This record gives sequence, C-alpha cells and structure tokens, in this order.
Amino acid sequence: MLDTRGRKYFDRIFDKIGRSFLKIGFMPTHITFIAAMVGIVGAVSFSFDKFILSIILLWISGFLDAVDGSMARQSGKVSEVGTLLDIWLDRLVEISYIISFAIVCNEATFTLMILACTIILSMTVFLTSGMLLENTGIKSFHYQAGLMERTEGFIMFTFMIIFYPHMKILAFIYAVLILYTAVQRLYMAIKVLGGNNEK
Repeated sequence: MLDTRGRKYFDRIFDKIGRSFLKIGFMPTHITFIAAMVGIVGAVSFSFDKFILSIILLWISGFLDAVDGSMARQSGKVSEVGTLLDIWLDRLVEISYIISFAIVCNEATFTLMILACTIILSMTVFLTSGMLLENTGIKSFHYQAGLMERTEGFIMFTFMIIFYPHMKILAFIYAVLILYTAVQRLYMAIKVLGGNNEK
C-alpha cells in the first residue's frame, strides 16, 4: 500500500541518487546485488545480537532496491533479467531475515514457517497477476497493489527486531496480514481477468 501510494513522494530522491550512481559508472544490476548483500549482512547481524545495525542495513537495502529501478528507467536499461534478479534477490533478503529470526527466537520457528508460507502464496498471486494482467505502470510488469507491500514488510521486520521477545505473536500478525493481501490480490486479479473474458 505504501509503495503504491507513497512512492511518488520519494521518486525525486531515488532519481537523484540513481543519477549519481550512473555518473560514477554503476549499473542498475550492480546496485541490485549491493542491496541484496547489504540486506543479507543485516540479517546475519540480527543473529549476532546487532539489532540496531540489522535495522539500519535492512532499510539501506530497501532504499537501494528502489534506487536500482530508477537507474534502470533513467538509463533505458529496464530488462527482463533485471526484473528477475530484483524479485529473486528481494526474496533472498526476506528469507535471510526469517532464518535469522528463527535462529535467535527458536520458539517462534513454527510461526515463522507459516509466515514464509504466506509470503509464497502472496508472491505466487503477485507474479502470476503480473504475467497475466496488462501493464499500465512504469515497472516492467504489472504491479498489483495490496495491503502489505515491501515497505510494510520492512516496517514489520523492524518491529520484529525491536520487540524480538514477542517474535511469535508479531510473526503471526504479519502472516495474517500477508494472507489477507494474497486473498485481496487474488480477488482483484480474478475480477479483472473475468471482466476481460466477458468482453
């Protein structure tokens, strides 16, 4: 929701930093990999009780993940490979955090497994809709809005780091919100696809 509705307020910042990276020779894919590495280091930091560092690196990773897309659009290098890497590495960062959460808070392991399952369900709908629905936005595929998008995920991860003694309940709340988003996206996609079939 925040990515869809709030992105326009930050695009100027992303574009400016993206231009700076392009001027010094970075390519969008370079930033994609750097964002992923920063995120993975952030996840590992949590398992070593470096909670503040883990939060900082999480948000730097997310920021760079937004910048790489801006760089691709500005340089005319939007590609299927870039999209594939971006989506895959985003999930790798999320998985890294979930694994670290399970290592530190092993009593929440089962709930974190449920969380991972809901992410799979939501991403399945998201990616399938992106393939089947007409693209009307600036991204390289149809971006289906929902209650829980990546920024909301980062907010939840931040809460889970700060209040890690309550990891089980926070992971459960996050899983419920993602499951709602999956159903929401599925309903919206079926509605649009059903309407298209009737034309």
